[in-house]
Parts: sequence; structure tokens; C-alpha cells
Amino acid sequence: MTPSVLSARIVTARLAWVRTMLARIRALPLDTADLFAADPRTPAAAESYLRRGLEALMDLGRHVLAKGFAVSAAEYKEIATRLEEVGVLADADRQVLIRLAGYRNRLVHFYDEISERELYEICATELGDVERIARAIADWTQRHPERFDQRL
Repeated sequence: MTPSVLSARIVTARLAWVRTMLARIRALPLDTADLFAADPRTPAAAESYLRRGLEALMDLGRHVLAKGFAVSAAEYKEIATRLEEVGVLADADRQVLIRLAGYRNRLVHFYDEISERELYEICATELGDVERIARAIADWTQRHPERFDQRL
């Protein structure tokens, strides 16, 4: 595999998807855990929005690695390590992305172990971590316009 140019269209779309999923979570009733759990559709929607947002973030990281650096990452946690190795993420951001990747895996593979209370806590207090990584990747893209096919 040889490096090529990243697609500005893909990067823009994935970042927009992450922002949309976070906005949809924030539109849910997050004032209290009881209010969050009062309608069973709320935790289901929150889980879906969170998982989809995390997957878009991982897809974005994988695109940057594959197209920009010709680096593959088979597992989500590996994306974080490879992004740090190529200089896209700082070590602290790598650690956050590893945690996010682990949570995405729990949402998919151990969904039955995630309580409504845990999901509420994540949605009410931890979304900043997702924004942090999206911002770090977006900032890197702004500093490296030469790596992009600018066609939308």
C-alpha cells in the first residue's frame, strides 16, 4: 500500500456525522437518570447515536491512516496507536481514543452488560471525549491541506 491523498469529502462527512450524533444525544432528556430512563426509547436512541458516532470517528481515523499514510489498522484500538505513531494524535488523545474504541466494542459485543444508568452517565458527562478526538483530527487536517483531494 502506498500513501495517496485523503478525501476531503469523506473527512468532512465523517466529522459532520459525529457532530450530528452528539447533537442528537444532547437533544435527549439528560437532566436526570430517571428522566433518561422514563421512556425506553431514550436509552435505545442514545445507544444507537453513541455507537454510530464512535464508529464514524473510527472510520475517519482509518481513512486518515490508509489513504494518508498507507497504514492499516485491523482493530479499533489499533487506530489510536497508529494515529499517534504518524503524528495525527498526541499521546493523551491516543489514550482517550483507545478508551472510546473499547466502549464502542462494549456497545456492540457486550450490549447486555451496559445498564441504562451507565449509558446515561456516558451521555450526560463524557461526550467531550468524542469531541476532543474529532477536534484533534480536524485540527490535524487543517494543518495539512497538502494531503487532501479537495473535491467535495
